[in-house]
Amino acid sequence: MAHYRAELTGVFGDPVDDNPTCVLEEAGYAALGLNYRYLTMKVLPEDLETAMAAVKALNFRGINLTMPHKIRVIPMLDELSEAARIIGAVNTVICDNGRLIGENTDGKGFTRALKMGGVQIEGADIMILGAGGAARAIAVECALNGASRIRIVNRTQENGRELAELIREKTDSASEYVPWTQSVRVPEETNILINATPVGFTPDSASRPDIDYDTVRADMTAADVVFNPVDTLFLEECRRHGASVFSGIGMLVQQGALNFTLWTGKEAPLDVMYEALRREIEG
Repeated sequence: MAHYRAELTGVFGDPVDDNPTCVLEEAGYAALGLNYRYLTMKVLPEDLETAMAAVKALNFRGINLTMPHKIRVIPMLDELSEAARIIGAVNTVICDNGRLIGENTDGKGFTRALKMGGVQIEGADIMILGAGGAARAIAVECALNGASRIRIVNRTQENGRELAELIREKTDSASEYVPWTQSVRVPEETNILINATPVGFTPDSASRPDIDYDTVRADMTAADVVFNPVDTLFLEECRRHGASVFSGIGMLVQQGALNFTLWTGKEAPLDVMYEALRREIEG
């Protein structure tokens, strides 16, 4: 007998029109012949509680959350993962027999992309540019993966200090705040340099994070959370100084793959999802 009911997944956000996650998730579902759908849905802040109740009522398999819902959704959930609890934000919800479980795959996707590229995070000395939501998730996951030290570089002192303190208190990694008052020098002992700011986050942007690129070394890894364009000016400059580089598209695909597996229980077809997203971004 034919089975017509689709399993539902999707994303809640506002704004959400430009969120490309549907492209890679739908490509993965199609590749494995799964009767799943990924819906991109605008949900206003005042409607989030109603929307989360609908997730249960409509028997969704799971949902992604983007701004402005990642923090305010927490009281509506039944359980949090370790990472989500430390980060204080949720980007993925798994629906398990009526229970809503909050996870944060932002940092997990990033660290998984680096590790699959042969970069060792355990024992690494890491410098992160920025202290917003992406930086917070990445810093926590790098710490949980055994980074020895994480430097947080940020212009707003309060946010930078708070994130460094969170890492020191909640994980085994050392952490310190570095004021961003001028072109920041990258310390010699740095193994991984991460741009977790939105600087350069438009295909026609001519901007890059303000650091002293002459302090970027050939034995260093540079990674960007920006995925469009795939090759940012930050990565181009780091590559010019000999560093190995990782684009934000890898982070986004790995994040999507983790969501895929959490919702379907199946291994995600990474190559298919990556190519679908790259085609969408590059037009």
